[in-house]
Amino acid sequence: MKGNELKPRIGIFGRRNYGKSSLINYLTGQNIAIVSDTPGATTDPVRKTMELGGVGPVIWIDTAGIDDSGALGTMRVEKSLQELKQCDLAVIILSENRFEEPEETLVENCKKSKVPFIFVFSQSDRVSPSSAFLDSVSRKYGVTPYIYNISSLEYRLPLLDLIRDALPESAYRHQSLLAGIIAPSDRIVMVTPIDSSAPEGRMILPQVQVLRDILDNDAVAVVCKETELQSTLNSLPSPPRLVITDSQVFGMVSQIVPESVPLTSFSIVLARAKGLFEEYIQGTSAIDSLNDGDRILILESCTHNVTCEDIGRVKLPKLLLKHTGKQLHFDVVAGLTALQTPITDYSLVVQCGGCVVTPKQLVSRLAPALDANIPVSNYGLALAYLNGIFPRAIRPFQK
Repeated sequence: MKGNELKPRIGIFGRRNYGKSSLINYLTGQNIAIVSDTPGATTDPVRKTMELGGVGPVIWIDTAGIDDSGALGTMRVEKSLQELKQCDLAVIILSENRFEEPEETLVENCKKSKVPFIFVFSQSDRVSPSSAFLDSVSRKYGVTPYIYNISSLEYRLPLLDLIRDALPESAYRHQSLLAGIIAPSDRIVMVTPIDSSAPEGRMILPQVQVLRDILDNDAVAVVCKETELQSTLNSLPSPPRLVITDSQVFGMVSQIVPESVPLTSFSIVLARAKGLFEEYIQGTSAIDSLNDGDRILILESCTHNVTCEDIGRVKLPKLLLKHTGKQLHFDVVAGLTALQTPITDYSLVVQCGGCVVTPKQLVSRLAPALDANIPVSNYGLALAYLNGIFPRAIRPFQK
């Protein structure tokens, strides 16, 4: 169930001609990145998936030089720094005994984005690292540079071990979505509408992730459409431990499921697992404070075909307009695309469940809004609020 976006990301950063592409090829054992003596050979980030022992599949990212110049070069540097925000670990290449503004900018961006980093000293066969340089970097940043030479394979495995040890476990350790909420043998009813926005012949990823988690917790999953929910409940020998529904049918499902049975949505389950759950809960109430002319930012983590029944682009805006009675403006940004409008222009940000991104990517995506004190919500929480069942939908996760 681990798509490309859910794999840990390890970015290689450094100046032009410092051997970033060569390091990618060295670590993966494949010639996947273009190596050239011409500065700036790498323009857009290059990605390669590889199995890392003790971790599983990870994505290696080769980036443009952080010392690039000119109008186009500046854009490349900005692209690399944007890529850094989504990384779970940054490998910063040093060489020539230089640690100046480009390297300092990288480290500051790592700290700002809470991305752990390590230093590796490249091309030591050309310029040997001085003891004074290594000591200075170690004292200032608490990270001792690892010295390697790609002409010898003896450095490869120790360097991979160093990278694995520096990668946060949260980037690759699976955490249960429903641990502490359900127990073995519990019956969990999953309500999964099948409409024009549902993928042909399969379930959407959040539903599959929750289904797997139910099975991992040794519970019993009962799956039905909203139109069969009443008959499904009637057929059970006892009330289910929990009902999890697609957020778009919250209103209908809440009328069918007795108040005594806990009810929530797939999107809310993911919101709790991905982080920022308390920020979502606090921010959702800002819906009632919206005014005429306010702009709402809808963040989709994936890209998909849009239909007339799309939740984020169609149903959610309609419900917000109806609930508030205000003239609101909506912008939708898909994937991890950079925003074209300043975040401060928005009065509310609504994030999707984030089934295809890592917690690090989701938190980084919402950090600018939180830093600017802009309320953030989530598809499921916003839809629960608009259907008047917000307290009920979050109750299963409150102690």
